[in-house]
Amino acid sequence: MSDVHNKVVYITGGSKGIGLGIAQILLDAGMKVAISGRSEKSLAEAKETLNSDQLLAIQSDVTKPEDEENAISKVLENWGQVDVVIANAGVGHFAAVDEMSLDHWNQMINTNLNGVFYTLKASVEALKESKGYFMTIASLAGTNFFPNGAGYNATKFGLVGFTQAAMLDLRRYDIKVTTIMPGSVATYFNRNTPSEKDNWKIQPEDIGQMVLDLLEMPARSLPSKIEVRPTRPDLK
Repeated sequence: MSDVHNKVVYITGGSKGIGLGIAQILLDAGMKVAISGRSEKSLAEAKETLNSDQLLAIQSDVTKPEDEENAISKVLENWGQVDVVIANAGVGHFAAVDEMSLDHWNQMINTNLNGVFYTLKASVEALKESKGYFMTIASLAGTNFFPNGAGYNATKFGLVGFTQAAMLDLRRYDIKVTTIMPGSVATYFNRNTPSEKDNWKIQPEDIGQMVLDLLEMPARSLPSKIEVRPTRPDLK
């Protein structure tokens, strides 16, 4: 994708955090950006923050396949194509495995795994048409396990495996597939409120720049799995 100008991207979980940071960088690069999220309030706030006539905000719950089908339909109705899909929506709950609730387990499975599949399923025919790009936002928790992380680890390990297998399935259609695995990012994840204390962390716009760099890679090259972490975590 040597020229991203006017290309169309759909980002799940795009109303805050990493998704919002990606949206800002891609809008600045001249792309048409659709973001989705569950909360009308968060989407309205994101629209005000991004302040672009090349932005489309869509209410969608990735755990409902019909919502994702509707979201992709709206993108196609507005812009006639889908060139890039970024499955970013995710949730995390942390507890010892013997103390984890069924509700928290199911929320993570339904969002972090089922939701990504529903997003890909809804968009894959449009991506075949555009010879596009599908990305997932995983985590270093998809390769490094830790105490109180059994549920989150399970979904992120699964997401990395899903994305890598999807890459092998879809490259015959000239669709690129990549998973990005960040470490600590300055977001609202896990009830955090970003502030100066998070300056040592990866910033959402850093992930956005990485996405843009991937899109501008030569067609012959595919970085299929990327780990990214803070340079100096000891500064926190």
